[in-house]
Amino acid sequence: QVQLVESGGGWVQPGGSLRLTCAASGRTFSRYAMGWFRQAPGKEREFVAGIMWSGGRTTYADSVQGRFSISRNNANNTVTLLMNSLKPEDTAVYYCATEGRPWGLGNRRIDFVYWGQGTQVAVSQ
Repeated sequence: QVQLVESGGGWVQPGGSLRLTCAASGRTFSRYAMGWFRQAPGKEREFVAGIMWSGGRTTYADSVQGRFSISRNNANNTVTLLMNSLKPEDTAVYYCATEGRPWGLGNRRIDFVYWGQGTQVAVSQ
């Protein structure tokens, strides 16, 4: 059974930084693409960033390009989202996700089928 557990959310002032971490278990982590999504109140869940199974390719939403960075550590089964220059519009619940099939690129929402429980990120004065 695939399990994803996020940590690292919290409150930060605009311009600040946060690091989110997702710990995965239940299957061979290194074979599967990973991603981060977010959902703000009253809005649909949206793709934030994805990383292919090997870590060799990353994809970002336009809204976070240049500010966020996704990385993975296949030795300890974790994926990290480093968020810099945070804005109030980044406020949302952030979800870790992984694809259902191996060897993926992590760049299509439809491929992500397993989800964590989410962690809240709040950006305000």
